[in-house]
This record gives sequence, structure tokens and C-alpha cells, in this order.
Amino acid sequence: MRIAQIAPLTESVPPRTYGGTERVVSYLTEELMAMGHDVTLFASGDSITTAKLESAWPCALRFDATLRDAMAPQMLLMEKVYQQAQDFDVLHCHLDYWPFSLLSRQQTPFMTTLHGRLDLPELTRIYDCFGTAPLVSISDAQRRPLPRGNFISTVHHGLPPDLLTPQPGRRDYLAFLGRICPEKSPDRAIRIARAAGMKMKIAAKVDRVDREYFETTIRPLIDGQQIEMIGEIGDAEKPAFLSGAKALLLPIDWPEPFGLVMIEAMACGTPTIAFPAGSVPEVIDHGVTGYIVHDESSAVAAVARLDRLATGIIRDRFEQRFTARRMAEDYVTLYRRMAVKSRPALRVVT
Repeated sequence: MRIAQIAPLTESVPPRTYGGTERVVSYLTEELMAMGHDVTLFASGDSITTAKLESAWPCALRFDATLRDAMAPQMLLMEKVYQQAQDFDVLHCHLDYWPFSLLSRQQTPFMTTLHGRLDLPELTRIYDCFGTAPLVSISDAQRRPLPRGNFISTVHHGLPPDLLTPQPGRRDYLAFLGRICPEKSPDRAIRIARAAGMKMKIAAKVDRVDREYFETTIRPLIDGQQIEMIGEIGDAEKPAFLSGAKALLLPIDWPEPFGLVMIEAMACGTPTIAFPAGSVPEVIDHGVTGYIVHDESSAVAAVARLDRLATGIIRDRFEQRFTARRMAEDYVTLYRRMAVKSRPALRVVT
């Protein structure tokens, strides 16, 4: 099939370090290429791919110090897609609602995978306005705030099986991986580690918007001994980081749409101790790949039960449920379904 993958420009594909959406777009694109499909990736010019790369901006917006209006490159991206739309069997967008108005006015079937939270009140009017735009959720939990959304499927994320693998060595600390922000609750994770008498290593980025939270709430808790801040890491560092952990802590306080970090840990044979928000119950098999807990004391108790979980079984469950090939096959099923039937015009409600 002739498939267009349309990625955000904020990060490159794949991202240099943090960037869940762009990482998933990369895994999907490369797996589709390996399956023999003709794929064009619309992304920043510093992206790396075996597909044909169509660039709307020379580098990821995050690293463009000269940029003043971040919407201008996104506008150029959408116009580039629109002008080439007839060259594809399907357009697969990863830009939330941005493509709806433009792509609803052309004939090539398109679909949008929603990667973010949908529980914001202002989003309801947008998705009601474009009520027939085909949507894909990355967990069933993600779609709950939009009961009228035109969801055609849920496709869980997947990783290349050889990207992250279990590494030999001791597992003697608890890990926090991702982003420092209130909804991820790293302060709660630190309290759990201290109460469990475990060392903790934090590999995370701090966005500008969360800098004050980090400085006032998290930094005072980091002593460099029991609680250690490593900073932002990429895929090359993750196998050793996750394989050295006795468990990943995910005491989130928000409706996590998917939580890529859970399957990254799973790929390394590392269990996750997580609170049951958002997608967590869909991803974690309680008592097999980790423990789902409801409060900090339960999380501390779960740390004491980690030896009951087997690294090999956790890795096996990853291979059964969360590989990039499974993800790509799920999407190809959707692409074919959309391509074989004529696309009805979207009714735009004003």
C-alpha cells in the first residue's frame, strides 16, 4: 500500500531523547517498510528513516532557536500533505485535530491516531464539529471522555523486539523514567522508594513549563545517594537503566493515554508498580508483568513481592502483546478497510 505517515514537527522521528509520539511513528514507519509497503514520512528534516522523507521544516521545532511562531511550520506541513494526498492510498495522521478541516476537503481516506489526553472540556466541541473524522485510540481508556467520537479502533503501541532487551546484572534500585511533572507524580515515587528502603534512579526530562515544580518540589528530595537524578536518556541507555531496576514506579495522577514506558520496562523484563489510572489496567497484567496498586502503602507492599515476578515471563508477555509488528499489522488492517471503500464527505458542523 501507499501510506503517508504524518508526524508532529516538535521532535524529529525518531526523537533524539524524549518524545513518545514521534518514537511510535518511527517504529510504525520502519515496520511498515519491513513489511514491503510504500511509505512516505512527513516530518522534520532531521528525521531518520528508511521511508521517503518529506520535510516541511529543516529540524525539530524543539531545537530551532530561531523559531518565533511554532504554528507556521505546522501549517506548511499540512499544506504539503494536502498537495500530495492523491499519491497515497491512505493518510495516517498523528497531529490530533489539526488535519480535520483541510483533509476533510479532499478524497484520499485519512485517519488520526490520538496520542494525548482527551479529558479537556474545550476538545469536545472540536471533535463534535468533525463528528465523522476517523479516530484511533491508543487505549480504550483514552476514548472515554469523547463518547461521541468516531473511533474506528484501539491500537496499542508496540516496540521493535530487539530495541530493548533484558541485560545481565543486579536489579537493586527502583526506576522513574519519562518526564518530571505533577501528573506523573515523581514526588510520590520518591516517597514510595524511601518507605521501601530502596535506592531510586530518576531518568527524566524537565520541560520549561514544569521547571518551577521541579525546583520547588522534586529537587529538594534528591540527595544524590538514595535518590539520584540521572537526567534525560535515549533508547541506547534504556536497556541498562531498566534492566538494573527491580521495578519501574508509575504512580501517575492523570488519565495516561498509553504509557510507553510500561512496555519499555516490560521489554527489559522489568515489572511496573503503577496506580490504576488511564491505560494502566489495559497494559499491566496484575501479578504477571507488575502490580496495580491504589495508594503509596500498597505500592511499598508491592515492592516486597517483586521477587514473585519472573523476568522471562515479563519479556514473553511483551513479545506476545506489544511488538511493533503486531502494531503495524493492526494498522494495516485499518488501512485496507479504509482504502477499499469510497470515502464519504465529512459533514462539518458549525
